[in-house]
Amino acid sequence: MKLIVVGCSGSFPSPDSACSSYLVEADGYRLLLDMGNGALGALQRHCGLYDLDAVALSHLHADHCIDMCGYFVARYYRHDGGRCPQIPVYGPEGTERRLATAYGDTPHDTALSEVFDFRTLAPRDRFELGPFTVRTERVAHPVEAYAFRIEHRATGRTLVYSGDSGPSRALETLATGADLFLCEASFTHGKENIPDLHLNGREAGELAARAGAGRLVLTHVPPWTDGQINLRDAKTVFDGPVELARPDAVYEL
Repeated sequence: MKLIVVGCSGSFPSPDSACSSYLVEADGYRLLLDMGNGALGALQRHCGLYDLDAVALSHLHADHCIDMCGYFVARYYRHDGGRCPQIPVYGPEGTERRLATAYGDTPHDTALSEVFDFRTLAPRDRFELGPFTVRTERVAHPVEAYAFRIEHRATGRTLVYSGDSGPSRALETLATGADLFLCEASFTHGKENIPDLHLNGREAGELAARAGAGRLVLTHVPPWTDGQINLRDAKTVFDGPVELARPDAVYEL
């Protein structure tokens, strides 16, 4: 299983990175987790526009889903004249309505569903996509938001992606024993303290330690947050390998 960081900036794109988007590959199957601002362009460095097999959206804030509007255009108005078939798009309740509202005047009311097979997430979902088994948990965020645990069935290797979340027992449970924990770290320890919104670097490290994760990658660091401080804080409480996500980084599991 391979994880490719398409974009890792939180809240809005940085000069160096698109917003949250992560490509997970195994056995020729490609699953994209989130498609935030700027991600559609960056994605094309790693695969073709029509090479994705499924998309899973952690929640419906723009920095995690808004480039799905552009992706609709690419699939609906395919340049060779043939419309793309549907691919599964997993998201919270109301995902189709949210994207249609953001896009504006679609050709007709069901245009998005002609290329996206919308499927609604729920807490403790379990489903199979290609070689992966995907599990979900609802996490602590102001809107309905999910974390994903992705297991490659052939090898048993596991990746957990937090999405956006404040401290969450459900997220800790989902991350238990993960080989790689891709965890948000938007806040700075001792600076922001807003309940049920985001984690800081220390909290991400503590969560990874309690979960017994093998490796921690901090992501969703906004341009106004010093990622090196969050990295230092995580290292003080987590003994395993820890690093900051960076665009185009590749992790083999």
